Amino acid sequence: MLSEDDRREIKSALQEELIKTEASIAAFREMTAPVGPENSIGRVSRIDAIQNKSIVEAALRKAEEKMIGLINMEKKLENPDFGLCSVCKKPIPAKRLVLMPQSSKCVCCAQ
Repeated sequence: MLSEDDRREIKSALQEELIKTEASIAAFREMTAPVGPENSIGRVSRIDAIQNKSIVEAALRKAEEKMIGLINMEKKLENPDFGLCSVCKKPIPAKRLVLMPQSSKCVCCAQ
């Protein structure tokens, strides 16, 4: 069972992570905007731009998945069984939840 201090610390970390992730998503979306035809670049540069766009799109998807996990975790924060592993039902260490607030599994079950 988590103490109230642990819950407050986790909530604070969760809110910070939500803000960071939201900023990352906004930046990634801006970076994935299509390159207009009026921006003439060479063939090699265009290939580089396409590859970079693919990498950024993958990072965007990952950040969006993380945001969903953070939002779900925020909803569960007030539940009495918050902090229990979703697999083995053992307590997840508070430090893990502070470092990775979207975690729903203990270290053993996450591997």
